Amino acid sequence: MANTLFLRLEGPLQAWGERARWSVRDTAPEPTKSGVVGLLACALGLSRDADLRELSRQVRLGVRCDRPGSHLIDYHTVIGGVLSAEGKVKINAGTHEAETVVSWRHYLCDASFLVAVQAAPELIARLAAAVQQPHWPFYLGRRSCPPARPPFAGVGDYASLEEALAEQPLEPLADQEGEAQVRAVIECGPGEGVRRRDEVDSRARRTFGPRYTRDVYLTVAAQPKEG
Repeated sequence: MANTLFLRLEGPLQAWGERARWSVRDTAPEPTKSGVVGLLACALGLSRDADLRELSRQVRLGVRCDRPGSHLIDYHTVIGGVLSAEGKVKINAGTHEAETVVSWRHYLCDASFLVAVQAAPELIARLAAAVQQPHWPFYLGRRSCPPARPPFAGVGDYASLEEALAEQPLEPLADQEGEAQVRAVIECGPGEGVRRRDEVDSRARRTFGPRYTRDVYLTVAAQPKEG
């Protein structure tokens, strides 16, 4: 039985906030675990914190950065988005108009990632079915970032996340033939990699627990071009 689900996350814009707070909404250079778990939760129709937390604990994640994309920063304004302690829209004392919220929102442009999700075969079967017939629409980190293609990219049985990602060929590009060295981010145990905070704790409170990842470079064959 398959223990790995593959997702192709590709679109004009993606945003995977890892430290996004207040006026600066950053993006990590690749999909975060909280973001991918959110996508899977959309597929399953999950919204309760307890359900998302349990799903996050049950899966391990590897991300292959096939096309990292370029970095875009958008200067963003929303009029009337500031609330007072009483829950009313704040009015500017000088202009007597609604206060304006200013933020800097970071995006990845034209990026493409292959995500490997490993879990018990029963859960992988359930996730694979849900991703192909999702309960709610998908988005790539933010609701303003729809995917350019259906995320489902197959299932398989692999001994490790590295093996799963290394055996999936790169999609053909105009300037790409043979093999390529591709960066991948692999979930690992404490002390084996870099600590980051993207393990889902509470969506309602926007709190996240620690997780560890390590970077590896995989030798991946390019898929033959048609014609």
